[in-house]
Amino acid sequence: MSLLPVDDAIAAILKRVPEPVAESVALAEAAGRVLLAPVIATHDQPPFDASAMDGYAMRAADVVAGHRLRIVGTAQAGTGFAGPVGAGEAVRIFTGAPVPAGADTVIMQEQAVTDGDFVSFTAPARLGHSIRPLGNDFSRGQVLVEAGTLIAPMQLAVAAAANTATLAVARRPRIALLATGDELVLPGTVLGPDQIVASNSFGLRPLLAPYAADVTDHGIAPDNRPALRGRLESMFAGEPDVVVTTGGASVGDHDIVQDILLELGVTLDFWRINMRPGKPLMFGTRGKTLIFGLPGNPVSAMVTALVFIRPALRHWLGYRQKASWRLPLAEATPPNTARRHFMRARLLHGADGLALLPIAQTDSGHTSSLARADMLIVQPENDPGQQAGTIVEALPIDAF
Repeated sequence: MSLLPVDDAIAAILKRVPEPVAESVALAEAAGRVLLAPVIATHDQPPFDASAMDGYAMRAADVVAGHRLRIVGTAQAGTGFAGPVGAGEAVRIFTGAPVPAGADTVIMQEQAVTDGDFVSFTAPARLGHSIRPLGNDFSRGQVLVEAGTLIAPMQLAVAAAANTATLAVARRPRIALLATGDELVLPGTVLGPDQIVASNSFGLRPLLAPYAADVTDHGIAPDNRPALRGRLESMFAGEPDVVVTTGGASVGDHDIVQDILLELGVTLDFWRINMRPGKPLMFGTRGKTLIFGLPGNPVSAMVTALVFIRPALRHWLGYRQKASWRLPLAEATPPNTARRHFMRARLLHGADGLALLPIAQTDSGHTSSLARADMLIVQPENDPGQQAGTIVEALPIDAF
């Protein structure tokens, strides 16, 4: 069987991903969700001409040589001055308060000199100065946050300012994880002969959690058919939207995950990808459930999750922001093979801006080099290698 190109594999996966489904959540619960319906202003902000300073409101034409204006009242946020400001008059005003009718400028209090009920100013008046006009921030009908946006603190703030109590966000999928392998033990275990510590699920769970309603870790299943079949049947009984297994995705005698998934009714779309690390990737469906069978080697598992599962989940949520970056190389890259290489790299913050420092390590079990990486350089198939300064594509590792 020939190796499937990476782009073809991603396209095949995205065809299986359902369209986003909206649910309504309270504004206070919306952080980290993806917006499906835009936030549209239902009023003007500010809803009146408002003072941008603590000071005095008056008619600019009255601030002339030898002026002395009578203070006729006070305007503060939540309690405006009831009457108009006439010739020779001023109103003490505070930040956020409505500018009284008749006033057309505000002078800050630091430039005011008071004498009983009168005030004069040490600076000239500038028409409209320190006044936020009605609708200066946003106006009725304006789109404030586009659909497909990840809701972060600033988006929450503007939605609140627009008097929006609930948001329509994408329903998040339920994800089930399973590691497989007789050799695996949990962290903290005293290692016996031929055992290794399981790490995949501990990396995958937080990687997938921002996109998921919940991520359930079903632990470690041994490499025997009855036990593995029973664990998978139990997982499917919970009707998860996505199942992710690690290990058993290759072609060895003990790599039985694919066989059992097929026995349980999974339709397999593909299982070998033209990439490194991570060639033995399975993908299929069982009813509405998407199945990802990731390699057991920890770097391969994490890289394939970043390259294939993350785009699927972003598509599931309707998230529109581009996932890859384009940055210059800090050092040259070596020639590549016929398989697309997702090369580990550090993100350097230098005097000339951001740059990618390639990490030479390519071993698919070398977790410490992946832990030092910030990005994955996307090196095309048969790439001859690129010189320092060349702009290349890269995937951020720790990003939504």
